[in-house]
Amino acid sequence: MNKTVQKATLTLALAAFSATLAFGLPPLGSKAQSSARMSAPSAGGPVRPSSDHQIKSLKKQLTEQQSEINELLEKVQRLEQQVGTGQRARVAPPLPSHMSGGARVASLTPVLPSKKALDTRPVGLPADAPLAAATSARGQSESEGATSDSPLQFKIGSAYVTPVGFMDFTSVWRNHDVGSGIGTNFAGIPYGNVFQTNLSEFRMSMQNSRVGFRIDALTHGAHVIGYMEADFLGLSPGNAAVSSNSNSLRSRLYWVDVRKGDWEVLGGQTWSLIAPGRDGISPLPGDIFFTQNMDTNYQAGLVWGRIPELRFVYHPSKKAAFAVALDSPEQYVGGSAGGPLITFPAALASTYASELNTGGNAFGVPNVAPDVIAKLALDPSSKFHFEVGGVERNFKVWNPATSTTYTTTGGGGFANLNFQLFKGMRILTNNFVSDGGGRYIFGQAPDLIVKANGSPSLIHADSTVTGLEYTHGNSLLWGYYGGLYVGRNTAMDANGKLIGYGYSGSPASQNRAVQEATFGLNQTLWKDPEWGAVNFIGQYSYVTRNPWSVAVGSPANASLNMVYFDIRYTLPGSAPTLGK
Repeated sequence: MNKTVQKATLTLALAAFSATLAFGLPPLGSKAQSSARMSAPSAGGPVRPSSDHQIKSLKKQLTEQQSEINELLEKVQRLEQQVGTGQRARVAPPLPSHMSGGARVASLTPVLPSKKALDTRPVGLPADAPLAAATSARGQSESEGATSDSPLQFKIGSAYVTPVGFMDFTSVWRNHDVGSGIGTNFAGIPYGNVFQTNLSEFRMSMQNSRVGFRIDALTHGAHVIGYMEADFLGLSPGNAAVSSNSNSLRSRLYWVDVRKGDWEVLGGQTWSLIAPGRDGISPLPGDIFFTQNMDTNYQAGLVWGRIPELRFVYHPSKKAAFAVALDSPEQYVGGSAGGPLITFPAALASTYASELNTGGNAFGVPNVAPDVIAKLALDPSSKFHFEVGGVERNFKVWNPATSTTYTTTGGGGFANLNFQLFKGMRILTNNFVSDGGGRYIFGQAPDLIVKANGSPSLIHADSTVTGLEYTHGNSLLWGYYGGLYVGRNTAMDANGKLIGYGYSGSPASQNRAVQEATFGLNQTLWKDPEWGAVNFIGQYSYVTRNPWSVAVGSPANASLNMVYFDIRYTLPGSAPTLGK
C-alpha cells in the first residue's frame, strides 16, 4: 500500500478503538461483538439503563460510529484498487528506450548526453553530474516502474502530467551597446564611431525563465508525448523597462509525438530536425545541442530553428535512426536578429520587399513549398554520436514589370559529431554548408539576392560550432568557437550600380564573417530530487564581425566583449516510467 492507504487504515483502526472505549465494545470484527451489543454480564447481574432516553442515545451514537467505519472501509478498498491499477499500468508492454519516459526526461536547459536511466533526475536538469538529482526521493525501485516521488507530477486518467520550468535571474554586461536585451544580435554588433560603440550596457532580466508541461501516456500500444514550453522574451512595448517590466509570454515549443514500435511521428512547433542533436533523433530539449550558453541567442554559427514541423522517424535499432521532416518555409533576404539586408534593384525594391522576408514581414511572404530535411543519426555507444543530413529549399518570386515568375532551388548539408574523449570530457563539432541556407544560421545570412531582371540568385553560407564540455562533480565547464561565413554575390542594376551582397561600397552591415569565442561555468549550489536545484551560471564571450566593404580609414571589423551571470532555480519532477 502507499502512504494514503496506510493512513486510511490507521484511521480505521483508531475509529474502531474509539468505539470500544465509548461503548464497551470489543474491537470491530471480534466474535464477542454481537453478544456484547445484547448484554454485558457482571457480578451484579445484567446492566439495565436508567431510562429509555439513555438507551436511544447510545443506539444513535453506535449507529453513527458504525456508519463512519463503513465509509472508511470503502475508502480503503477504493485506494487499494487504484494502487493495483497504477501498478498494472506501470508494467505495460515494454517501449523502446528511445521514447520511454525513463530514458528521456523532458529538459529545459542544455544537457550532456547520457545512456543512463534518467527517470530519477528532475525535469529540466542535465543528465550528468552538475545538475542531476542524486536518486529518487523515496528510494523507489526502477524495476518496479516507479515514478520519481516528486511533488510536481500528477496523473489524469491514464496520462501523467509533469510541470516543467525554471526561474532565471540573468544579468549581462557588454562593453558596447547592442540594444537587444539579453539575447545578442551577433551580425549587428555596432560598427564605426557611433554612440553604441562608445557606451557600455548593463541589464538584468527574468525573461529567460520558462514555464511548460509534458504529458506521457500509453494508448493502443503507442507512447504519446505532448510537450509545451514558453518563456517571457515576446514582444514588449517601448516603455517596458521603465516601471512594470511587463514581459510578454512567448511560445517556444508545442508538439505531440507518437511512437509505436520502430516508427515515430511528430507534429507541431519543435526544434527543427536541422538543429544538431546530442543523442539519437529526439524532439526533447535535453537531446538537442544548443550549447550551454546563457545568451538566449546561443552561439554565433549555430544552426537551429524552433518552427512548425511534421516529422517521420524510423528506428531500425537502438543505435540508428533516420528521419524526414517538412518544415515551415520562409524565403529570407536578411534583417532578422541583426542580420544584414541585401541591396535590391531600384525598380523592384518595394515589390520584392513584400515577396521576400526582410525581417519584419511576419507571415506575409508567399512561400512556395515546405523545406524538406533529412537526417541519419548513429549512436554505437554512449560515448559517440554522429549525424549527417541535408535540407532542400524552394524559392519563387514574381516580377510585376514583366509579369515573369522565377523559381530556384537551394539547400545545404550538415555533419555533426560529439564523443567522449575521457570521463567527463566531450568534444563536439557541428558543421553546415549551404547555398540558400542562411535562414537556418539564426538568420545571420540572407538566402539570396535579386538581379536586375527580378530573378533570384542564391548566397553561399557556411557555419560551425566546435568546442568541449567537461563535467566534474557539481561543476560543468565549457568552451566553444562559433563562426559563420557569408559569400559575396553581386549583380549590376539597370542604372549601372552594383547591387546584391558584398559588392565594393556595400553597407558595413553586409558581413563576410562573424566569429565568437565563449567559455563558461555552471555550478550546482544545491539540489534535491523533491525540491529542485539552484545553480550559478557564468559566461564570457568575445565576438567579432568583418564587413565585406569598409570605407577608407574605417576599422576592419567590429568587436564585442560580454559577461553573463545567472542564478537559476529549476523545478523538480521526472517523466514517468511507462514500460520496462
